[in-house]
Amino acid sequence: MSKLRVLDLFSGIGGFSLGLERTGGFETVAFCEIEPFPRKVLAKHWPEVPIYHDVTKLTGDILARDGIAVDVITGGFPCQDISCAGKQAGIGEGTRSGLWSEIVRLIGELSPRYVIVENVANLLSGPSDKRGGWFGRILGDLAECGYDAEWENIPAAAMGAPHRRERIWIVAYPTGKQDRRGIFGGVGPDLGTSGQRTDVADANSQGLQGMAQAGNPSSSGEGRYQLFERCADMPRAAWIPEPAICRVANGVPNRVDRLKGLGNAVVPQIPELIGRAILQAEATE
Repeated sequence: MSKLRVLDLFSGIGGFSLGLERTGGFETVAFCEIEPFPRKVLAKHWPEVPIYHDVTKLTGDILARDGIAVDVITGGFPCQDISCAGKQAGIGEGTRSGLWSEIVRLIGELSPRYVIVENVANLLSGPSDKRGGWFGRILGDLAECGYDAEWENIPAAAMGAPHRRERIWIVAYPTGKQDRRGIFGGVGPDLGTSGQRTDVADANSQGLQGMAQAGNPSSSGEGRYQLFERCADMPRAAWIPEPAICRVANGVPNRVDRLKGLGNAVVPQIPELIGRAILQAEATE
């Protein structure tokens, strides 16, 4: 089977592409990122892949002119206007989070096989005056494009990180593709031979077990994780909402850019798991 070709929007430093390409079944064919520092990181690690600058100016015609065909669109669109830490302005026109509409536009122009979207968990519940309104807008837009969707709250803690970093992950595909349903049923982390699984929707509730990586992720996906003791027995300071990225904070040039790049990045292991589940769905078609 040929690799699925990925258009990585709001690319940041490439966490989406890194995770998907680890599966061996995806190939990034174009990035779109407006910030200068992440563009330098992308150019270093993917020197042959074009990087478009402005998502509002990127079109299907431009991609076709450049000889780029797309099977998968990914995007962690800006969260500033939906995050609990922001002003809760929403995803309407004129907001940064409103750039979601550019993903919708490109879905309509490119008709990809899959769309993978990531954002803060508050996307599910906000706004405060109409609970679930933002997420309803997301699902409605996808439906108007002719896409079904699945979603799951997968925190970084489910992948072994000592912090929660809760994020909502959405996978969409054309309506009527029955064989692609249930993708999130296959994204539970592989615990080697233990045969145990953790509820990735909330790795810190009800004394559920946290997980830690037992080395770098392997292409086979086997034996990559081992269980910690119960979360209650872990150091309290480890379970913070977001990571403290101090390793790059002192004595490193461009440390502000690096901190921002890491803070905005997705955890690559999660798109890797999603990518493997998509490949399994593809194999059944």
